[in-house]
Amino acid sequence: MPVRSTEPFPDAVTAFVATAWLGMLIGVSFLATPIKFQAPSLALPSALEVGQVTFAAFSKVEWGLSAFLVIATFIPRAPRAEVVLSFAAVLIVLTQALWLLPALDARVDAVLSGQPMPPSAHHLLYATLEASKATALAAVALVALFRLGWRDKPQTSVE
Repeated sequence: MPVRSTEPFPDAVTAFVATAWLGMLIGVSFLATPIKFQAPSLALPSALEVGQVTFAAFSKVEWGLSAFLVIATFIPRAPRAEVVLSFAAVLIVLTQALWLLPALDARVDAVLSGQPMPPSAHHLLYATLEASKATALAAVALVALFRLGWRDKPQTSVE
């Protein structure tokens, strides 16, 4: 298997995409979402509807970020750890977008129409996947950043 070139650009792009995505993920999923449910004047149906719109928009952004991450890690032949972690993040996005978000949307629509919904593990699963995605993105960024740092390290000779 050919190794990645010594050019720093692919690692810089990978680190940038993973770090920017991680920042957005933390802002949307771990800060804004839980905080809106603590606002006393925001009724639950309104908070759910805002969440539904927010996650629909963020899902589209994540599709774009997934594409950038795939290009940055797979095309220039990134190290195996970086490829596996990037693949995990993209797989989580696919799972959320194609299965979990539609299931959560159906639950929100039912609540908004006044139907009582039995408890479900969907939200816990979504949160678990978000934490896993955040961990994978942080690891991808660190691998790429370490590679950037090691690339310019002078060779030391043993005397």
